[in-house]
Amino acid sequence: MEIKQLENEINYYFNENKYLIEALTHSSYGKNDRNNERLEYLGDAVLELSISEYLYKHFDFSEGKMTRLRASIVCSESLSRAAAKIHLGDFLLLGKGEIASGGRYRRSILENAFEALIGAIFLDSDFNQTKKLVYDLLKENIHLALSGHLNNDYKTALQELIQQQRDHVIEYVLDRTTGPEHEKIFYVSLFINGEKCGEGMGKTKKEAEQQAAKNVLHEKIN
Repeated sequence: MEIKQLENEINYYFNENKYLIEALTHSSYGKNDRNNERLEYLGDAVLELSISEYLYKHFDFSEGKMTRLRASIVCSESLSRAAAKIHLGDFLLLGKGEIASGGRYRRSILENAFEALIGAIFLDSDFNQTKKLVYDLLKENIHLALSGHLNNDYKTALQELIQQQRDHVIEYVLDRTTGPEHEKIFYVSLFINGEKCGEGMGKTKKEAEQQAAKNVLHEKIN
């Protein structure tokens, strides 16, 4: 895929494409002497500092709570989820063996590539611009971590958010199903106080409800 598509996904356009190419190059890719491991090291530090500063400036939390929240926000599951959201795996340069074994969507590879991408942006710009992008890319995960639901389900996270407003009721309605009995796809609409706010689809009704909640939650925290 064209790297311009990735730049569109993250809303950042590199001045020096060499940084982006290096960030996307896995060590298994034999055509290039450089890979993303050094940028991963740098990006890890930039991510920690960005999140640390954000928590310090916006919340009057104790050192212990800030440390726990930061660890949750920059953990492997959080970063790989953020990487998947921007389709980072589709742009990675991997060796044939890694591709064949599903490396393009492996959590550890996505996490490392996301860190490398942040490192590349830092080298290509500056810390102020990079920390803004970090917040944009991790915004949903930050809010989920603050509500205590980063690694839980989106329905619970949305319920927690909506409960802050009195008399708000969430309802999930199954619209339809498609496909044969063994491969059904479920389509669900999400209503808040009778107003349709989002939709979701999945291989089960529960999965479709989770997707609908995720979509609405993303809209509400953007």
